[in-house]
Amino acid sequence: MEKMDVEELFQAQAHLYNYTYSFIGSMCLKSAVHLGIPDIIFKNAKPITLPELVLALQIQPTKSGHVYRLMRLLVHAGFFATTKVVKDDKEEVGYDLTPSSRLLLKDNVPTLSPFVRAMFHPALVHSSESLAEWFHSKEITPFDSAFGMSFWEYWGQNQEFNGLFNEAMISDSGMVNLVMRNCKSVFEGLSSLVDVGGGKGGVGRIVCESLPNLHWTVLDLPHVVENLPDSTNLKFVGGDMFQSIPSADAILLKVCNLLIFTKLYVKLDLKIF
Repeated sequence: MEKMDVEELFQAQAHLYNYTYSFIGSMCLKSAVHLGIPDIIFKNAKPITLPELVLALQIQPTKSGHVYRLMRLLVHAGFFATTKVVKDDKEEVGYDLTPSSRLLLKDNVPTLSPFVRAMFHPALVHSSESLAEWFHSKEITPFDSAFGMSFWEYWGQNQEFNGLFNEAMISDSGMVNLVMRNCKSVFEGLSSLVDVGGGKGGVGRIVCESLPNLHWTVLDLPHVVENLPDSTNLKFVGGDMFQSIPSADAILLKVCNLLIFTKLYVKLDLKIF
């Protein structure tokens, strides 16, 4: 084995430490979302100082130093910005929102706050920790290795996670909806389409408004589409996509879901977007 020089050794160490500690940034983002820091800054209607933020968080003043460290990291990561604030004739640092943190505002449209909260749920985090064990097991996915059941079984048995994950998919669809109005040409020439895992049909409603001759079917689990009303060219079907998919000219799968739909086999004659 070729011996590395000192510079290469320290570059390798930095590389390893960067990936070893990268979870800290993710956990700081999770903390900011759970504490509601973006909403606190937004409701303040102007950049907020550290003492004001600590007061709004309703935490012990002795922890203000830890809040400062949290905000310092998130500012460095681009989730918040700093600016000078004059208060009682004294200049202080104020924290403001950035485009990224504005996407975390709970009442904003669109918002990705539910999506971030769901992705940090212990069920998903723990399953990723079982990746090494999964390679030595006969389980289909790391999730099966971690919980002894499939993602969908866990989803059906855990109502708290069920609700959180559904909210996450709805919030993610909100971003997709922003561009779907300008994608009319993508769907032209199709008479029918199945939106696999389409949730409440947000994407379908937008496309169907501009393409009334396109018959759009939303396929999702029965409890997701239960009691959702059909319209002239929008229909909801409850079922298991791993078992069967309604016949159509094309299917639609959102990119963010492809990591989950690892068992889904698509007929070669279907057009995939």
